Amino acid sequence: MTNIRRYFLSGNYYFMTHVTHNRAPILVEHFDILWAAICDIKNRYPFEIIAWCILPDHVHILINPGQTQISAVMRRIKLSFANRYRNRIGVKRGRIWQNRFWDHQIRNEIDLNRHIDYIHYNAVKHGLVDAPTEYRYSSFANYFREGYYAADWGILKPRNNNGDFGE
Repeated sequence: MTNIRRYFLSGNYYFMTHVTHNRAPILVEHFDILWAAICDIKNRYPFEIIAWCILPDHVHILINPGQTQISAVMRRIKLSFANRYRNRIGVKRGRIWQNRFWDHQIRNEIDLNRHIDYIHYNAVKHGLVDAPTEYRYSSFANYFREGYYAADWGILKPRNNNGDFGE
């Protein structure tokens, strides 16, 4: 088994993806306990959430972990959610998350903005909605309210199927 070493520099932003075990589509259905787990850990180990999107089988989150290692922050969130989820469905054991996670250290402002856009477009990309404004399990609404996005940003445009292909 590989011993992954993550490069951590305090104060940097990190984009991370976490996937459920066997891609079980449980996260949106149990959003309330996932968000409670995130808030609980955030209160005990302060970190800044920049952007996020919860999909049925995975989570994208962009954070500044402050002085705490990103692996420690995410391990605590995943454990907290797993315990709450097991209690809710009445089981004592069983894997909830895939081992490990994918992370990317944000390099500059352009990289940061691209990852925020990726997070906010993700529900459209996966076919869950036709527009980011329709998806409630992401930070898009906050960014939209603050004026960072136009109302038509990220709308999936219908294809031109009327036979007129600009010829």
